[in-house]
Amino acid sequence: MSKIVIALGGNALGNSANEQLTKAELAAKSIANLISDGHQVVIAHGNGPQVGKIRLAFEETSKTAEDTMPFPECTAMSQGYIGYHLQQAIDEELVARDLADIPVVSMLTQVVVDPKDPAFANPTKPIGGYYSETEAQKLMAESDDVYVEDAGRGWRRVVPSPKPVDIYEKISLKTLVDAGQVVIACGGGGIPVIYQGTRYKGVDAVIDKDFAAAKMAALIDADVFIILTAVDHVFVNFGKENQKALENTSVAEMKKYIAEDQFVPGSMLPKVEAAIDFAESKAGRRAIIASLEKASETLGGNSGTTVQM
Repeated sequence: MSKIVIALGGNALGNSANEQLTKAELAAKSIANLISDGHQVVIAHGNGPQVGKIRLAFEETSKTAEDTMPFPECTAMSQGYIGYHLQQAIDEELVARDLADIPVVSMLTQVVVDPKDPAFANPTKPIGGYYSETEAQKLMAESDDVYVEDAGRGWRRVVPSPKPVDIYEKISLKTLVDAGQVVIACGGGGIPVIYQGTRYKGVDAVIDKDFAAAKMAALIDADVFIILTAVDHVFVNFGKENQKALENTSVAEMKKYIAEDQFVPGSMLPKVEAAIDFAESKAGRRAIIASLEKASETLGGNSGTTVQM
């Protein structure tokens, strides 16, 4: 039996609440296959489309910048309703397989970041809606927010994307996992928090969900970290005549490919970097990048790209 952390992309869950219900049921089948095989499973998920819609809804109904819901709270909301959908879908699938005695729980998760992370000086992650330059300048004058022009489509707010340092709920998380529960945590990369004064305080930022999931996998001493995406393998020379699917690779080999700019920033690159982070965090750990539909085939080496030391 392996302890497995699965990172499920937010885009894999669709663009509406109804579509998300259907997509969650598909994800639940792949996850339940692993649980049925006797593995312990923890799930992280993205929230890109979902948190953007939550933020936009508040922007459109707020009269001033001060009325708009803070971004950490928007992330918390997305954790709640995405976790709820996944929790119900996985539970239903387990009941159908006579595994109703395995509890499924969603955990609101705060992920600690370093206030000195260079990302805070260079916000790059777009969130929310599009505005005219005049509107954006007005919003910036009313707040400390940063807006930039986005590919001719208008001006959009950008926030930092710092690396995860720790998980505030790690003791509770490990307790639930050790008790044999299926835990859904670190949704959307977690709610970013920094230690300030005598408490942790939410900050406007987006943590990459793959990096947060890799950190969680290391903290709970997982054996395998699986990043589920839209393709069966990681490719080098992608889209060219000499395109090659990677199957079993080493950390050193993947670092060489990164130096060659083989992976697209903001797409496959962070997935590869997160896989490397986990694989080199402790001897014997392996990370796999694979498609959702073939998740259960990855452990046997029949699908996906496996990264090890």
